[in-house]
Amino acid sequence: MDNITHARVLKIALPIVLSNATVPLIGAVDTGVVGQMGQAAPIGAVGIGAVILAAIYWIFGFLRMGTSGLVAQSHGAKDPAETGAILMRALLIGLAAGAVFILFHRLLFALGFAIAPASAEVEELATQYLTIRVWGAPATIALYAVTGWLIAVERTRAVLVLQLWINALNVILDIWFVLGQGWGIEGVAAASLIAEWSGLALGLWLCRPAFAGGQWHDWARVFDRARVKRMMQVNGDIMLRSILLQGAFTGFIFMSAAFGDVTLAANQVLLQFLEITAYGLDGFAFAAESLVGQAVGARSVRDVRRASVLTSQWGVGGSLVLGIFFWVAGPGIIDLMTTEPHVRIDARSYLPWVAVAPVIGIASWMFDGIFIGATRAREMRNSAAISVLVYAVAVVVLSGWGNHGLWAALMVMNVTRAVTLGAVYGRVERAAA
Repeated sequence: MDNITHARVLKIALPIVLSNATVPLIGAVDTGVVGQMGQAAPIGAVGIGAVILAAIYWIFGFLRMGTSGLVAQSHGAKDPAETGAILMRALLIGLAAGAVFILFHRLLFALGFAIAPASAEVEELATQYLTIRVWGAPATIALYAVTGWLIAVERTRAVLVLQLWINALNVILDIWFVLGQGWGIEGVAAASLIAEWSGLALGLWLCRPAFAGGQWHDWARVFDRARVKRMMQVNGDIMLRSILLQGAFTGFIFMSAAFGDVTLAANQVLLQFLEITAYGLDGFAFAAESLVGQAVGARSVRDVRRASVLTSQWGVGGSLVLGIFFWVAGPGIIDLMTTEPHVRIDARSYLPWVAVAPVIGIASWMFDGIFIGATRAREMRNSAAISVLVYAVAVVVLSGWGNHGLWAALMVMNVTRAVTLGAVYGRVERAAA
């Protein structure tokens, strides 16, 4: 395995940070283009449709993480045949999941509208939007596998190219279909559909080393029972971990509503700061996935430790920069995000929580990357279960502090995740030994 240096960490991390910075662009352009139609209903329809799709696609995030860890290990072990086979298994899972999604889309969309009801006009338009977008499900889910493979082999510049292609094509087609051709909300959906499938085609081309030598269609290896079982176990544990954590964040929003509309709105604004944190620091966690995974595959305890330390140093540095930025620029960002004076005042009063959140949360996020690289998914699942339980207890104990108590409980959950994963970090090194 090549030497692990600060330059190597940054080479992996920075393209991911830049790639993440383009993600909010799509939602903004979709909203802006539809807004030119001069009607409120289409804007609401695109918004609710995008939320429903994001919630369903989010479930399959395990495919990126599981693929990343497993491929990194086979790459570190210099086993190109298994590296290609893992990608093929993940692609088959993604395409099959997308096909099932298409088969049951009416039921899933009806459930989405039941959870987030809207006016009859908005639901009708959202249904038109979703009925087109659903055909991109196999491509979108399969792209998780492609992204995981590229991160694992340190080709994060290719991830950036892929993201830029999908987003730029989506924007161009949005403008052409909606403003040029007058296709309305169906034009927005068609633009996304074309961008998704072309993105998968480009992604497969970027992964072409995985298909060299014919290992990708070595079906005896691809469907090897032991390897498939391990992949399913890793992915299953990661999925359970993600559901637990998402449930905690969803509960945070629901509990915020008990403090009134103003506090709910303030929390919603402040949660965007946490989203910025995730986008800004993901690159270092992804670097840990790749480097730790390769070190485990190469059976090098020294490299596991060095990869963990170096990526975490950059993660901590990034968290301090973000924390200071939120503290200094936070009030101005809040004013940009809302013009309602009471929401502004309320959000400012809770701003210190999001200023310290990156510093408090960085250990748990970096441990996630380290444990994904080592495919210690069971430990991640157990840590999430314990942390969510502690979070629930903290919510009750700190309820007397109102919304401050709710934010404090969220911080307690992140600290618990860090402590519980840190306590079993030795298993990562033993996996390499």
